Amino acid sequence: MKVPVAIASLLFLGTSCDLIDYHPYDGKTNGTKRVNEWNALKIHNICQTRDTVRFVFMGDTQRWYDETVSFVNHLNQRGDVDFVIHAGDISDFGMTNEFEWVHSIMNKLHVPYVALLGNHDVIGNGINIFRSIYGPYNFSFLAGKTKFVCLNTNALEFDYSIPVPDFGFITTEIEDDEREYDRTIVAMHVQPYADQFNNNVAQPFQHYLNMLRNLQFCLHGHTHRLSEEDIFGDGVIYYGCAAMKDKNYLFFTLTPDGYEYEVVYY
Repeated sequence: MKVPVAIASLLFLGTSCDLIDYHPYDGKTNGTKRVNEWNALKIHNICQTRDTVRFVFMGDTQRWYDETVSFVNHLNQRGDVDFVIHAGDISDFGMTNEFEWVHSIMNKLHVPYVALLGNHDVIGNGINIFRSIYGPYNFSFLAGKTKFVCLNTNALEFDYSIPVPDFGFITTEIEDDEREYDRTIVAMHVQPYADQFNNNVAQPFQHYLNMLRNLQFCLHGHTHRLSEEDIFGDGVIYYGCAAMKDKNYLFFTLTPDGYEYEVVYY
């Protein structure tokens, strides 16, 4: 008996789902969820009794996968790092595979990591992929006596359709009356006065940041170069990290008396 072509086609499709390659912008991920939330909890647990905390701030991975693998291998040999912050631009084109590839590499770190949202991560359906894998693009976490406030500052990519930066979120962090921490560090992808930042609100943004409890300094990626700059002339230093292609990262040590940092090449 001959099977009609239409029915045969349906039978084939019904038994060969693994042969279908979904569109790279479809936003469907492999099940990894809430990476930042879970790793922030790990960071809190690791550091809660420590008066000295050491962390790494590393730059845009985008398409530099081999360099990121080398970074992970290098860092796993150190043994003196508590956690890692990824500066954003995880992806280059906002594709699902890019996010999953980078996470599969970073997940091999022996310490937890959290990731910021970069402007390239918003391209296509990237914002939904980021939220699916990493969670909200504004978040905070505690490491010992330090609170890290992580902000979405990619205003241009959002076409000013939502508040970027989100002053409501920052206000919530200012009004946080928890006494578990005594100082704050702010991390973002795009720094004030860069091309992607909403520079109409750069001054109010800095005013709000200075209202955070004992603000120490700010961190950013985006520029693909190392930098140390007092952008507003108010004593708050913005430290910029290079992209992974340059094979270096920033290593910070926080102590009760302050902090120090160094550029590490690998």
